[in-house]
Amino acid sequence: QVQLVESGGGLVQAGDSLRLSCGFSGGPFDRYSIGWFRQGSGNERRFVAAISEVSGLTLYSDSVKGRFTISRDDAKNTVYLQINNLKPEDTAVYFCAATLDWRTVRFRSKYSYWGQGTQVSVSS
Repeated sequence: QVQLVESGGGLVQAGDSLRLSCGFSGGPFDRYSIGWFRQGSGNERRFVAAISEVSGLTLYSDSVKGRFTISRDDAKNTVYLQINNLKPEDTAVYFCAATLDWRTVRFRSKYSYWGQGTQVSVSS
């Protein structure tokens, strides 16, 4: 059974940087595209970024493009989300998820597996 575990969240100040990690186990990591979503208080879970299997294609939501960078290390079965110049509106629980279909990575309903989330809180 595939399992995902996020880490790296915390309480930071505006302008700081964080690197979130998503550890993958229980399946063939190199077959899965991995996405990051975030959910602020009272809001729906929204797409942030995704990276494809093998070729490492990337996709970002317009709201984070230029500040967020997604990458993967297949040797470590880990996907990273580098967040620079953090803003208070980035405060949310960040989730990673796995899917076999790159074509639908923007849609949270298309993911088969989810992690438990990691909290990012940004003070102004």
